[in-house]
Amino acid sequence: MSNYLPVRPEWLASATEEALEPLLPIVDAHHHFYERPGWTYLRDDYLQDLRCGHNIQASVYMQALTRYRVAGPEALRPVGETEFVSQATPTHAGGEPQVAQAIVGYADLRRGAAVREVLEAHLAAGGGRFRGVRHLTTWDADASLANPLTAAPRGLLLDPGYRAGVAELAPLGLSYDAWLFFPQLPELFDLAKANPDTVVIVNHCGGIVRIGQYRDKPAEVFTQWSRHMRELARLPNVRVKLGGLGMRINGFGFDQGERPPSSVQLADTWKPWMLTCVEAFGAERCMFESNFPVDKGSYPYSNGWNAFKRLTAQASAAERDALFRGTASAVYRLGESP
Repeated sequence: MSNYLPVRPEWLASATEEALEPLLPIVDAHHHFYERPGWTYLRDDYLQDLRCGHNIQASVYMQALTRYRVAGPEALRPVGETEFVSQATPTHAGGEPQVAQAIVGYADLRRGAAVREVLEAHLAAGGGRFRGVRHLTTWDADASLANPLTAAPRGLLLDPGYRAGVAELAPLGLSYDAWLFFPQLPELFDLAKANPDTVVIVNHCGGIVRIGQYRDKPAEVFTQWSRHMRELARLPNVRVKLGGLGMRINGFGFDQGERPPSSVQLADTWKPWMLTCVEAFGAERCMFESNFPVDKGSYPYSNGWNAFKRLTAQASAAERDALFRGTASAVYRLGESP
């Protein structure tokens, strides 16, 4: 089973919407560059998606196994991704969006205290933009759910070596991005509680899975997921990214229509999940993300941001500013010197 939904440009173009509220400032809190067999999505591809009418002012780049070093110590090879992204997205005075104004890379946190050498190398390579680490921990008894490229062993969040690696982040001013499946959220709670000085950012609304063994249990999934998320919200160092719900594992079937879903359809589907996050954490601890190009298999870039705007139509101006720009800017210290 493929772990990614195929991107179909003609299908996407058949129902791409004009941008609502085109002046609303936005920071895209999570996107990737891909360079994989049959799938390339780099800076120019991302900029092409951004040119849809929304006011995307900056973005946060998220690790994606792209352009690792091909030589040198194994532990330092992921630094090549930070080097590549930093060089491919030069900062500029104005005009186009500040792509990758913050960079989150990969370091093998299982190395414990020894990971500090890798973190310092990322900081040196990032040109002042390296802000954190994501080391995926996705695991489920149903092995078909996890991407084989990034599948993790069971219980990694509780592993002493991994936790020692996470403890190296805060002293360097770095955050921890967490990608996991919702049954693992109690393990993340334990990790975040043990590292109160580390900003922990939960990716993709907390890993909603509605396929495989969870396919026929929608009510049970929502109940368990929402309980875990409300528990996490008790910890002041935890933030949440709202997005990433166009993936295969979410089971919403957006890719199965004759035409892409409208922003109304997306907003209606996402509402219980995303508003639960906002109610639990508050807008000041939530941020919207595109998760492109992964979510591009389910809907056009413009429709996704239109859906976010529809979802927040009743929110205050301050809440909307936090969700669309402020939280991501604060968490990843956009525009600040390291």
